[in-house]
Amino acid sequence: MADTGASSQDPDVGDVNVGVGDVLAAQARLRRYLPETPLHHAERFGVMLKLENLQRTGSYKVRGALNSLLVARERGDERPVICASAGNHAQGVAWAAYRLGVQAITVMPIGAPQNKIAGVAHWGATVRQHGNSYDEAFMFARELAEQNGYRFLSAFDDPDVIAGQGTVGIEIAAHTPDVVIVPIGGGGLASGVALALKSQGVRVVGAQVEGVDSMVRALAGDVRAIAPAASLADGVRVKVPGFITRRLCANLLDDIVIVREAELRETLVRLALEENIIAEGAGALALAAGRRVSGKRKCAVVSGGNIDAQVLAQLLSDVRPRPPRKPRRRKTEPARLQPPAASATPSPVVRIQPLNSTAAPRTRRAAVAVEEETTW
Repeated sequence: MADTGASSQDPDVGDVNVGVGDVLAAQARLRRYLPETPLHHAERFGVMLKLENLQRTGSYKVRGALNSLLVARERGDERPVICASAGNHAQGVAWAAYRLGVQAITVMPIGAPQNKIAGVAHWGATVRQHGNSYDEAFMFARELAEQNGYRFLSAFDDPDVIAGQGTVGIEIAAHTPDVVIVPIGGGGLASGVALALKSQGVRVVGAQVEGVDSMVRALAGDVRAIAPAASLADGVRVKVPGFITRRLCANLLDDIVIVREAELRETLVRLALEENIIAEGAGALALAAGRRVSGKRKCAVVSGGNIDAQVLAQLLSDVRPRPPRKPRRRKTEPARLQPPAASATPSPVVRIQPLNSTAAPRTRRAAVAVEEETTW
């Protein structure tokens, strides 16, 4: 995608640089704390799935949060950290802060899934609920950071967060895909994965939901805040994407696919019923976009699995996915039987010894064994 350049409304982020070296450094830091998530071949979809729903806290977000806190510790920054999040970034920050002994405050919008709020509280972080959207929670968190001297940690528009998310791409690279599909909210995951993979010739395609497409609009030159439509993919509902991530996506992404809400719901149910994989709405977004992306070795990132139990139960009750297409069989010509070549030497004659004859004991035992097997 072509670089759209900076808008007059953008903050000055010209001196902020993040590259492949930062992603590799993040991988070295995180290896001690986080396991490598598996790659699953979803045969019915014809796609490999990077299962970040099996990551600590059930989402890739913990990668960026932990890397940012580790970098801050290396710099000697011991301030309490505060963040705004619809749920997954808050859980990642809470877990990382717990592991490193850092005080953490999370601001979550009113109406955030209860399972995500409980996950944040479980790791000892302070939970504040404010506003009806991520962006309202974001503004409130920034105000608290300025008033109290906290360190504000963006969910996506931060170089260390982007580098941490890019470790997903490093792990995928070992499986040599030709195209990787990632969901886009603020753009942190897409930016990091693209940084990790573009130098290896891998196509990286983003996925957004219809009506929740702030990144597509921003790359087209429309940088106004949008009112995101109601969507199952609550994790990607942002009014304005990141400024750093916008520039990276403009330079590195090959395309962005827009998915309808009905497609997203059906994909999530099919994942649960056909692949036994539980994903949240944003987690199923890349796979839903995969049907419109060409490639022989496609990989879709299942970014998270923190779906509310009641929402999942309602989806399984309401959505009846279409049956998948039957696999096509490869047509191969049957081997032609060749007549035996004429030979001057006559074939040997095999004589079968009757069972009641007086044959040697070894031959008789073999004949009895054949008779028993055929009547079994």
